[in-house]
Amino acid sequence: MNKEDVSTLTTEQWSEVLVQTLPYFKQWVGKVVVVKYGGNAMLNEELKQAVMEDIVLLNTIGIKVVLVHGGGPEINHMLERVGKESKFVDGLRYTDAETMEIVQMVLTGKLNKDIVGILLHKGGKAIGLSGVDSGLLRAKKTEKDLGFVGEVTEVNPDILTTLLDQNFIPVVSTVALGEAGDKARYNINADTAAAKIAVALKAEKFVQLTNVPGILRNIEDPTTLIKRIERTAIGSLKATGVIAGGMIPKIDCCETALNGGVPRTHIIDGRVPHSLLIEMFSDRGIGTMIY
Repeated sequence: MNKEDVSTLTTEQWSEVLVQTLPYFKQWVGKVVVVKYGGNAMLNEELKQAVMEDIVLLNTIGIKVVLVHGGGPEINHMLERVGKESKFVDGLRYTDAETMEIVQMVLTGKLNKDIVGILLHKGGKAIGLSGVDSGLLRAKKTEKDLGFVGEVTEVNPDILTTLLDQNFIPVVSTVALGEAGDKARYNINADTAAAKIAVALKAEKFVQLTNVPGILRNIEDPTTLIKRIERTAIGSLKATGVIAGGMIPKIDCCETALNGGVPRTHIIDGRVPHSLLIEMFSDRGIGTMIY
C-alpha cells in the first residue's frame, strides 16, 4: 500500500486496520526478533528506507529487533574498484588475506555504519557491531578450504542482550573471530550467522528478507506460494525439487533456528515495501512460514 492508497482509506477502514494490528502488537512486545537483511531490500534505496522504517517502528513499540546484514554485492564492487581478481573454488569465492581486509572494511566500516545512520535518522536507537565485538561470533575455517571463509562455532550473545535491554537496535555485520588461539578474522554467511544468533537469543521469530515471494511450488508462478510449511515436510519438498538451488541454504538456516528452539521462521519478499510489517501485524502475512 503506497501513500496515495493510504490517503483514500475511510475512517472505518482505518479503524479496521488498527483493530487488526492491536493483538499482534500485544503478542510481540518484549519478544526478540532476528532479521537477516540483504538482497534487493539492501540495494534499492526506496526498499532500504522502508525496511529501516519497519525496524524503527518495531523497536518503538517495544519489540527487541536484531538486524543482521551481509553485503556480497558491495564487496564485489569494492574488489573491482581496487582491481582485485577473484579466485573461485568449485564456484565459491576464495577469500585470501587481502580480500578479507576488504570484506572487513566494507561490512563493518561502511555498510554497518550506513545502516545505523539511516536507523538513527528515522528516529531509532541503533548501534553497530561486528561478530568480533565482545567475542559475539567465533568461527573456524569451512571444511572446503575457501581461505578466510568460516563457519560459526560459538555465539556469545551477552552484548546483544545488554543492548536489547536498553532498547537499542543492534546491527550486526558478520565478520567473526577465530577460535581460541586463532587470531584470524573470518567472513561468515549472513543467513547462517543470523540463524545461530536467533538461537542464542532464544528469539521468537527469525526472518530472512529475500528476492523471491517465498517457497513456490512452481518457481515460474508466484501464485503457487506455499504460505506455511511444517519442518517435517522439508525433506519431501527437497526430494521433489520444490526446494532447490539457492533456496536450500535458506531453508537449512530456518531448520538451524527451529532445531535450536526458535518457534517460527520466515522467508519473505524484501522487494515488497514494508513486507516485515505485513508479516508481523496482519492476518494475511507474507511469504512462507516454516515452523
